[in-house]
Amino acid sequence: QVQLVESGGGLVQPEGSLRLSCLASGSIFSINAMGWYRQAPGKERELVATVTSTGLTNNADSVKGRFTISRNNAINTVYLFMNSLKLEDTAVYYCNGNILPRLGTQWLEVWGQGTLVTVSS
Repeated sequence: QVQLVESGGGLVQPEGSLRLSCLASGSIFSINAMGWYRQAPGKERELVATVTSTGLTNNADSVKGRFTISRNNAINTVYLFMNSLKLEDTAVYYCNGNILPRLGTQWLEVWGQGTLVTVSS
């Protein structure tokens, strides 16, 4: 069984910084793209940033220049470095990964349980 576990959320003041981490564990043969999504109260889940297995990244326009996604393939971990946080960044942040558990099986889209980021003064 494959799991994604996020950590690093919390309360931060506007213009502050946070680092989110997401560790993939369990039966893992290969991981393709990984990403971060978020869902604010009363809104739909939206893409924040993605990173391919080779390190190519894609950021939502709303976070460009402020957030950076990276990954460490050796430890199956993806990070989201968030700077210059705004009130509107408040949301539950979810990790997502496209994971192959074993050769001969199917690729799975796996979601973490989410971690809450609250930006407030």
